[in-house]
Amino acid sequence: MSDVLFVCVHNAGRSQMAKAVFNQVAAARGLRLRAESAGTAPADHVHANVVHAMAELGLDLADEKPQLLTNEMVEQADRVVTMGCGIDSAACPAVFLKDVEDWGLPDPVGQPIAAVREIRDSIRGRVDELLGSLGG
Repeated sequence: MSDVLFVCVHNAGRSQMAKAVFNQVAAARGLRLRAESAGTAPADHVHANVVHAMAELGLDLADEKPQLLTNEMVEQADRVVTMGCGIDSAACPAVFLKDVEDWGLPDPVGQPIAAVREIRDSIRGRVDELLGSLGG
């Protein structure tokens, strides 16, 4: 069971960053909230540029494994947040799931590290807002 489920196509970038930041900030605030992440077509590994950008925040994603989104994950989540599925609903049909909020973020794959940092920092800001709305 998760409080928040972050979803993107490959579960190798945006959703992994969101999960890691959410769990780090929630723990730092002493909140008993937990996030998971998944993808509709998972990659083999988290993108190297994402691993690098997150390491700058002290978050190690090198051993994270992208996982396939399941109906059970959606049913057990209190909130579902997609990371750009509104832009490409054909590649990410998760946008049609229950009460989905889409953050409309660009995919970091193949982006220079400066762009990945911008995406990461946008995610951090949105996670802060989300935690605030959840009472933390």
